[in-house]
Amino acid sequence: MKQIPIYRTPMIPPQRQTREWFLVDASGLPLGRLTSRIAYLLRGKHKPTFSPQWNSGAAVVVINADKVTLTGRKPQQKVYIRHTGYPGGQKRIPIYRLTPEEVIRHAVKGMLPKNRLQARMLRNLFVYSGSHHPHAAQKPQPISVSV
Repeated sequence: MKQIPIYRTPMIPPQRQTREWFLVDASGLPLGRLTSRIAYLLRGKHKPTFSPQWNSGAAVVVINADKVTLTGRKPQQKVYIRHTGYPGGQKRIPIYRLTPEEVIRHAVKGMLPKNRLQARMLRNLFVYSGSHHPHAAQKPQPISVSV
């Protein structure tokens, strides 16, 4: 009987991979397009060695978070809802009460998988309101997010 060769996809564990650093300028970008691109980079889906069970994604530095745009009537109408677990414990927080950093972090968190890797991936997200950031030593590569 003839043997069929087995071709395996190479799996490179995250310990042998180098973490890339990306710089994203959020000025003038819609919130959804920006955060979906950030989630894509944090998961590591841009790499040919992507594996869903490992945290092999990039570190992302977001600058000018205060200049992100909310389309439509979201600045007046969007409300984040959470529940404390107690009767009558529903908390409604309008988006204008949150800082731009919290809004971006919340949106990215919703686009990441709901498992143990989510918190690890969010540790690689750094959001700043101004154009200055303390990660110059990592030499983040600037990338553009298409509108």
